[in-house]
Amino acid sequence: MKKRNLGSDLSVSAIGLGCMGMSHAYGGAEEADSIKAMHRAIEIGVSFFDTAEIYGPFTNEILVGKALGPYRDKVTIATKFGFRVSTTDSLIKQLTGVNSRPENVRAVAEASLKRLGIEVIDLYYQHRVDPDVPIEETVGAMADLVRAGKVRTLGLSEASSATIRRAHAVHPIAAVQSEYSLWTRDPEENVLDTCRELGIGFVPFSPLGRGMLTGTLKVDDLGPDDMRRGLPRFQGENFDANAALVAKLGEIASAKGVTAAQLALAWVLAQGDFIVPIPGARKIRHIEDNAAAAEIVLSPDEVATLGAIISPDMAAGARYTEAMQAMTNR
Repeated sequence: MKKRNLGSDLSVSAIGLGCMGMSHAYGGAEEADSIKAMHRAIEIGVSFFDTAEIYGPFTNEILVGKALGPYRDKVTIATKFGFRVSTTDSLIKQLTGVNSRPENVRAVAEASLKRLGIEVIDLYYQHRVDPDVPIEETVGAMADLVRAGKVRTLGLSEASSATIRRAHAVHPIAAVQSEYSLWTRDPEENVLDTCRELGIGFVPFSPLGRGMLTGTLKVDDLGPDDMRRGLPRFQGENFDANAALVAKLGEIASAKGVTAAQLALAWVLAQGDFIVPIPGARKIRHIEDNAAAAEIVLSPDEVATLGAIISPDMAAGARYTEAMQAMTNR
């Protein structure tokens, strides 16, 4: 697979793999199946794998470490800290508190290293900006981990342009991760331009709209504990309206001889060569389908057309609950 750079020190596959859904938020999967899926991803050239402390909590890092251990020299592993972790609350409630105090930055890194079974974290993200801790203090603690050889590069998630600049002044930021897709374009306001200017990679999570942009998702696919049931875009009439909207994407994809998922990923990739999407997938056929999108070349007219037929203004419902949205763009 083609390679792209995140900052100056990381060269990764143009499309990565978000591993969250294998053990968190969307119902999970059998461990053996997840390991086979990650191994297949490596076989077809995927080298960038994303996890986090909160996924599980904790269990996704263990799974990723177990799967990738034999291939450690071939893969880049990213993980994240920063949420207050609850093992008893519901998925939505788990995401309501943050903790980026320096002592937690260090403690989570040590715990993540053990769970992953590795000696160094390739990319260590702050999962959400903590408004009670100056970003300079948090990144200072993260930079200490780089100097100690426990972390290779640093990242931020769902941070504002101003915060990115302040963080980058303390220590180079390799990547910024935020939700970005045809129907979620918040980063276009200024974050993408900031990343371009500062030489920071941008890593879109949910580039397939949490499955909606594949055109294959049905409301009955969402289990009772599926996180998406708590998100406005996946509820009631909103779900139906969004499914109808995505049908237009499917028509264009069919005419081009690709899948809707591949077309949606190709649109994200076309926004800049510093962008590395990490679609989540649990099944081998989806991983293979997503990876093939790296070979699709869209003309400027095609990019513009796709951007016009599906946009945030057309989507029914907000991408997050109010509480979750308040934790972004800080």
